[in-house]
Amino acid sequence: MHTSASASLSDLWDRVVGTQAAPDRWLVIATAVAALAAVLPHRVWRVARNAVTIAHEGGHGLVALVTGRRLDGIRLHSDTSGLTVSRGKPTGLGMILTAAAGYTAPPLLGLGGAALLSAGHITAFLWLATALLAAMLVMTRNAYGALTMVLAGGAFLVVSWLASTDVQAAFAYTVVWFLLLGGVRPAFELQTKRRHGGAGDSDADQLSRLTHVPAGMWLFLFHVVSLCSLIGGGRWLLTV
Repeated sequence: MHTSASASLSDLWDRVVGTQAAPDRWLVIATAVAALAAVLPHRVWRVARNAVTIAHEGGHGLVALVTGRRLDGIRLHSDTSGLTVSRGKPTGLGMILTAAAGYTAPPLLGLGGAALLSAGHITAFLWLATALLAAMLVMTRNAYGALTMVLAGGAFLVVSWLASTDVQAAFAYTVVWFLLLGGVRPAFELQTKRRHGGAGDSDADQLSRLTHVPAGMWLFLFHVVSLCSLIGGGRWLLTV
């Protein structure tokens, strides 16, 4: 029994750290189309945007911890908005990086995922995503947010544990394409809101107050990061 359990753990570890064969090019393109279909139609996006909010708030939380701030909690709301609360010095580099991490997190996570997939680490990507979602669940402080995290983490866990290699590849590529493509739209949405006098307390406006750099410049940075991540990540994904 002990030997069998050890062998199973060894096989699992080999799967996680090992590499998997790249999927056929048609599958990579099909997953890109599926991700685009979740980003462009407004009605679908209203639901799918929850996944981008998870990455957005996760970016705030992760950078807050890395820069030495205390993370009090994360909230996700049914209108796809979110809130990450951290404590520490209200000004300075740590606060600036934490505020800047939200809009840049989804495309950068997509870029990192594209790098893993292009290197054949499909299972590793799925398990890493599962671990990050589990860590976020611990810090989630409202019922809707907890339910969202459980559903998202459960999907990754089921696919990474039970699905076939082909299904894992299709799921992983769809997720990464969605992060890359979906990471572009929020900055344009924020730009539209600000043009109409809304979103006065957005991340860009908070950064403007922290740095005395115009909010428009921070919005431009969000565009640069998301578009460059899409171009670079897309090239990696399509190189199969």
